[in-house]
Amino acid sequence: MANDMRKEFGKWLMDIAKYITTAVILSSVFGQVSEAWIIYAGGAFTVLVTLSWGLFLLKPPSKEKKD
Repeated sequence: MANDMRKEFGKWLMDIAKYITTAVILSSVFGQVSEAWIIYAGGAFTVLVTLSWGLFLLKPPSKEKKD
């Protein structure tokens, strides 16, 4: 049960990363921002954090060997 919640939260975080990527691309195309690098840097950082956290949660937990 907890593993299912972990997987779903990981998928949700990956979706958030996709939405942020879309928002950054659309704001760069349609927006008139004078400091565009702030949007790119903040978006890239947020995407990297949410994507890596989501992928970490999707990875199956390792089972330790008991001797």
